[in-house]
Amino acid sequence: MDNVFRILAAILGGIAAYFLWKGNGDAAFIAAIAGAVSFFLSIRVQVKSRLSERDREIIELQDQKMREIEAAENDAFVDLDHEATTSEMPERRN
Repeated sequence: MDNVFRILAAILGGIAAYFLWKGNGDAAFIAAIAGAVSFFLSIRVQVKSRLSERDREIIELQDQKMREIEAAENDAFVDLDHEATTSEMPERRN
């Protein structure tokens, strides 16, 4: 989509130059404005895609950190349970 707007902006710039060369200033102005709008739309699409990609990466990192924290907490609880069960067991006498 980004490239479509860029190509359209280039075409409209060429059309504006043609109308300016022919002496039709009003048509040249309209084509130039449409080309500028198309150019800025291409930039908007590009920025929006970069931001959504960055947001996905941030969410993935947060999910990974949460899984690591949960795993560490589970390991800590398992260790505490193991200590509790071993301390409750009577000692063997030989």
